[in-house]
Amino acid sequence: MTHYHGALCLISCSSGLHFAEKILKEVNKKRQIDIEILNTEEVVFANTELKAVINESIRGKDVFIIQDVENHHNGKSVDENLRALYTMIGACKRCDANYITAVIPSFPYARQDKQSGREDITAARIAWELEGDLGADHIITMDLHNTAIQGFFRSAQIENLRGSHVLLPFIQKEISNPKETVIIPTDLGGATAANYYAQKLHTEVAFTYKTRNYSKANSIEDIEIMGDIKDKTVYIIDDIIDSGGTFCKALEVAKENGAKKVIGITTFALFNNNAVTKLQKCYNNKILDKIICTDAALIPKELLKKHRWIEVVSIAEYFAEIIHRLNVRQSIGELLG
Repeated sequence: MTHYHGALCLISCSSGLHFAEKILKEVNKKRQIDIEILNTEEVVFANTELKAVINESIRGKDVFIIQDVENHHNGKSVDENLRALYTMIGACKRCDANYITAVIPSFPYARQDKQSGREDITAARIAWELEGDLGADHIITMDLHNTAIQGFFRSAQIENLRGSHVLLPFIQKEISNPKETVIIPTDLGGATAANYYAQKLHTEVAFTYKTRNYSKANSIEDIEIMGDIKDKTVYIIDDIIDSGGTFCKALEVAKENGAKKVIGITTFALFNNNAVTKLQKCYNNKILDKIICTDAALIPKELLKKHRWIEVVSIAEYFAEIIHRLNVRQSIGELLG
């Protein structure tokens, strides 16, 4: 492998274009000569087969392919977005790109990371496919649901960025009295993240314990809070808000335990199924004050205009800095903590 990966080249799959355009703007602030997103196409045949077409030369270039696999607002599923990424990676390999990095803020199937019954460990399968013979050399993702997923990769490098890198400075500006503020996770699995936020923000920390009905998807039986949150401003942290069941239950229990104000923090505001309706109801009932999230997954502008309780902190500059440093072969260690 050469020490120089080649000239920087940004490629976007169709579902990642919204994020790619933000990254491009930030990347160009760091360069003497502006670049553009490469001209590509995703062709869908009548039988729903997909192929990627690259309309410019990428021979010898350092290619970063940007995809938002959780973007369903164009009617595409995770699997369709993942297949689009695979075909784009394959096209780049066949067109003799020197080095290929897949930029996927939300790692697909990250919650399928271990086996508890007669099932596949799909997160491992995705890792193997991403780094296969026609796969990527490097993966950039964020807040893996289980950091052990990094161990599924054998040849490709993987960078697991932290949503806290952008969320913490934003939240710190909002906290006027750390002694009257408590950070809690939605379950014990988030205890490490809650501790990290509490230490950085110099606040108190409490914990939750939930019982889940495993006979149904996204079904929570009960949540208990361990710690004093009475008359405190409570920040409930979760890496993902999907259908909103767990999160809404945590909001309700926090209020029942005397929280003065309840604010949500999440990296991935997926808001699937009727999550927005549930959260709007919590907001109307003064259980939820607001949710602070990143743009790691697309939230349409129309949704943001309609629901003012959603506040978005962009990760585009963070990803752009990582991409820039990797291209010019500079250290990124200080950006990973």
